[in-house]
Amino acid sequence: MSLVRTAPLAAVKQDMDRVFERLFGGALWPEIPKAKAFEAMWEPALDFVEAEKEYIVRLEVPGVTRDDLDVTVDGTLLTLSGKREMHEEKKGEDFLWQERQTGRFMRTLRLPAPVKEAEVVATYENGILTVKLPRMPLPAMNKVKIT
Repeated sequence: MSLVRTAPLAAVKQDMDRVFERLFGGALWPEIPKAKAFEAMWEPALDFVEAEKEYIVRLEVPGVTRDDLDVTVDGTLLTLSGKREMHEEKKGEDFLWQERQTGRFMRTLRLPAPVKEAEVVATYENGILTVKLPRMPLPAMNKVKIT
């Protein structure tokens, strides 16, 4: 049996707020074209792991090419973005059901601590983008002499 850490109530509320914002956000902003509103709905699943010396992020993006992915680190912010192209309808085919999500996506995470930005490594294999972020060593505590 494996243990699964559950999200605190605040995180669940944030997730629900995000869902409602996505569902009703396009209707409240008429200047956004309908296609763009749907394009913004795609949010690939990710795992965020804390290992002994690094953080590891795995983003599930099957069907996205390596050239269509971007990874940026700015201080304690990690941004993963990219796009998955629309699939072409072939002549003589009509969709009866279409669930594959396409378009642009962007996921931004606030890292719990600073990382060595110059040593961040991103790899892409079998539809999974893996980003390894080496953690900065914690500064040594200084004992203050009380006089």
